[in-house]
Amino acid sequence: MSQEIRNLEPKVLWNKFADLNAVPRPSKKEERVIEFMKNFGNSLGLETFEDEIRNVIIRKPATPGMECRKTIVLQGHLDMVHQKNNDTNFDFLTQGIDMYVDGDWVRARGTTLGADNGLGVAAIMAVLESKDIPHPAIDALFTIDEETGMTGALNLKGGILKGEILLNLDTEEDDEIDIGCAGGVDVTATRSYNEEEVPEGSVGYTITVKGLNGGHSGMDIHKGLGNANKIMNRLLFDGFENFGLQISEISGGSLRNAIPRESVAKVIVAGMYDEAFVFDMQEVINDIKFEFKTTEPNLTIEIVKSELPTKVMDLGVQEGLLRSIYAAHNGVYRMSADMADLVETSNNIARVVVKDGELSIQNLTRSSVESSKFDLANALRSAYELFGCEVEFSGSYPGWTPNVKSEILDLLVKIYEKQNNAKPNVVACHAGLECGILGTNYPGMDMISFGPTIHGAHSPDERASISSSQKFWKFFLEILANIPVK
Repeated sequence: MSQEIRNLEPKVLWNKFADLNAVPRPSKKEERVIEFMKNFGNSLGLETFEDEIRNVIIRKPATPGMECRKTIVLQGHLDMVHQKNNDTNFDFLTQGIDMYVDGDWVRARGTTLGADNGLGVAAIMAVLESKDIPHPAIDALFTIDEETGMTGALNLKGGILKGEILLNLDTEEDDEIDIGCAGGVDVTATRSYNEEEVPEGSVGYTITVKGLNGGHSGMDIHKGLGNANKIMNRLLFDGFENFGLQISEISGGSLRNAIPRESVAKVIVAGMYDEAFVFDMQEVINDIKFEFKTTEPNLTIEIVKSELPTKVMDLGVQEGLLRSIYAAHNGVYRMSADMADLVETSNNIARVVVKDGELSIQNLTRSSVESSKFDLANALRSAYELFGCEVEFSGSYPGWTPNVKSEILDLLVKIYEKQNNAKPNVVACHAGLECGILGTNYPGMDMISFGPTIHGAHSPDERASISSSQKFWKFFLEILANIPVK
């Protein structure tokens, strides 16, 4: 890791971020970062423990003169999304993130950066370690598995936290103060299928979709970005309709909360259609690239001859698969009628896998309205069940209902206006923040979310603004110094 990261201002923030990013911390495999955080708390002589699900809690008393202020919960999540470019040689289970400075941005070489939510966690660590930052009594809550299931927040029991106010440091635009978020549910379709022998005289091809931006399946879902699974399905559908294309394998996308950037399919066509198939596919590719020329200028679609597979999908199941993915909704489903420019409900067709007689289609459906969330989930279920899939809803978590009369909101707005001579944007977001979940067991807690500017989260283009981090740090410290009295 470049020493230049540790020399950035504020050094206390960037040094803690560098320490954290040296520790592998994929979702559901947080053992090392849990031990790291416990060792950190214990080294400071602070009360440090983990709960039954392995969230880490560190308590720090108020600084002198701040004992009369309300106890606060500082909250962030320990895990990060692990995404890398196909040509990047990197092992997330053993290596720390390789960071570098690019103008006003901190980036990672070919991987996600982990600023989501590493910068928030680092800010909390810096306050816990400090000897000169005024603050009230603190419950620092570091949750696990936020990115793939909200497991830590969902399983945090009532009565553990003592705070009356929660500051969640997990939003990604420094001029925004977040007071609400979307809930979500995983929709997974699976089924078995029969495989057939490859007909004589067939030709094998590998189709690759790559170069898409990807991004956060909540915060970026409204930007018109390409979904590799939808684009691949369009190609396969055309090839099947016009040339009898048959599928051997598909591997598209990765994580549910990341818009899929890449997909690879192994297919066959009859030798008699060889030249016509390639010609027709090129026309379809040209159409798709033209449609996405503004939002996806680096989109690449390749069709190359490859080794002939030994088995292909049963044609009846294949037709059902292609038609169901075509019919399944992807992207924005409904905009909010109550908050301007807020996506209410959306779906991300995140992962499509076809191999060895088994197929899986994984979706993440989000909404700030619970009934709308399940309306879209049922629409997806219907599309997949029509061709014989079993469909499971899992990992459902609630949204966070905005409270515009919040005492902590009033404080943050006043501080922001004083520091920046401008009003902040008070918003609800389409991401899945943990506040809504935590509120179920702590219903009286006053909650707010804010953070530094981070772009490209959940993709290898993730980057954190250096100047924004300085703005965020100044804002954060002023908030801590002005927490209301009990």
